[in-house]
Amino acid sequence: MQRLNKSITHAVDRPVKVMQFGEGNFLRAFVDYIFDVTNEKTDFNGGVVIVKPIEYGNLDRFHDQECQYTLQLRGYENGQPKEITRQITSVVDAVAAIEDYDKFMEYGTSETLRFIVSNTTEAGIVFDDTDDFNACPPKTYPGKLTKLLFERYKKFNGAADKGIILLPCELIADNGIELKKCIMQFIDLWKLEDGFKTWVDENCSFCPTLVDRIVPGYPKDEAEALCKEWGYEDQLIDRAETFGLWVIEADSNISLEKLREELPFEKAGLNTVFTKDHHPYKERKVRILNGSHTSFVLASFLAGNNIVRESMDDPTIRKYMEETLYDEVIPTLSLSKEDCEEFTKAVIDRFLNPFVKHQLLDISLNSVSKWEARCLPSFLGYVKKFNKLPKYLTFSIAALMSFYTSQTEVEFNGGIVLQGDRNGEKYNIRDDKAVLDFFKENSAKPAAEFAHAYLSNTAFFGGEDLSKIEGLEKTITDYIDDIRTKGMRAVVTDVVNA
Repeated sequence: MQRLNKSITHAVDRPVKVMQFGEGNFLRAFVDYIFDVTNEKTDFNGGVVIVKPIEYGNLDRFHDQECQYTLQLRGYENGQPKEITRQITSVVDAVAAIEDYDKFMEYGTSETLRFIVSNTTEAGIVFDDTDDFNACPPKTYPGKLTKLLFERYKKFNGAADKGIILLPCELIADNGIELKKCIMQFIDLWKLEDGFKTWVDENCSFCPTLVDRIVPGYPKDEAEALCKEWGYEDQLIDRAETFGLWVIEADSNISLEKLREELPFEKAGLNTVFTKDHHPYKERKVRILNGSHTSFVLASFLAGNNIVRESMDDPTIRKYMEETLYDEVIPTLSLSKEDCEEFTKAVIDRFLNPFVKHQLLDISLNSVSKWEARCLPSFLGYVKKFNKLPKYLTFSIAALMSFYTSQTEVEFNGGIVLQGDRNGEKYNIRDDKAVLDFFKENSAKPAAEFAHAYLSNTAFFGGEDLSKIEGLEKTITDYIDDIRTKGMRAVVTDVVNA
């Protein structure tokens, strides 16, 4: 069987306009897909060069297939399963920043380059004062980028139109702002010329972005059958959900109109948002998508479910999840009700996706800090706005406390976790040591003592003492007592039907 290549995909030669730091599944299923569709639907006509920024790994699979690969998007939309299979041709080359340094710099200083995209993980955007400008390349991602931009500045004599638009996809707050801070620190550390610093500051745009797509990646168990079906071998098959959203904030160096013109994603019919402030969209995602996970999965698990889709097929849990979002979360958000409800509908479709088996126990990891980040703002916002407790978000605290109830420590993956009990079935409770120590010490106490200890622990709630909220401690105490005597299934059913 022939390996996938450009003769099969009929790829068009395109000038490199995009440099992408990172060759992983997410960028290939999200960014490279977006540019591929944009090439097809508009006159963008831009190729992507992938850069492997670290020493680990190799790019042999990319070179063997001339950087062509197949992407499958599978999801659930408007009540029906949906599947799209597409050969991605937007990637024109792949280089290793370390092993192919000269070629990497050649692309970085090319006439046509305009955009740099990255997903170097949360640890990638970091300033390290031991990094060396004279290394080829420097070891950190911002260090590599600083040197690349400096060489570009020199080659084009500081021409304003040779500045770069940077679109970091790392999941950190204000990723574009943080990336620019690191580069400015490296410019100062390495004592690079003032003209270069001004060029970066005034002619390069560091656009904060928010990305959203679930990417399971390479379908190991089905790859052989898929290749037989397609009639070619593909070592780079990628899989993702159909939903995808890219929110891009224009910084002070570029107008929204100019950004839309240069990145014609909307003309291509793609789900993208260009804005002067991405924070409301981040708030929406964290508190609707992530917050709904954190608010219902622990109750759902203790009620007998194991995956998200199973939870959605459970009428009681489905009602719990939907009423939490529509009645308690959306009223506290800054975007319009209509916008949030449209996003919520998409979230529900994503939870119904029959192709993704999202384990509740995987979502349960570090639930204490997740509840603080994802649910506490909605909880406090609701109390402030309506002067009463939100039924479901309040119950989610009791569900979390019940899930974390254990005095049994066991070894797991080289560390220590607590072991919970679901009707005789053991499960692992994974969190930071301080969190697990708290529950080991307190979760066997009478419900009133347990509730007070948890709610008054300000370390769990961003400095807030929830025990001071009128009626909360008594309500949580009653829920804990009921769960201990009747079980989660009975209690969550009572809550939903109350």
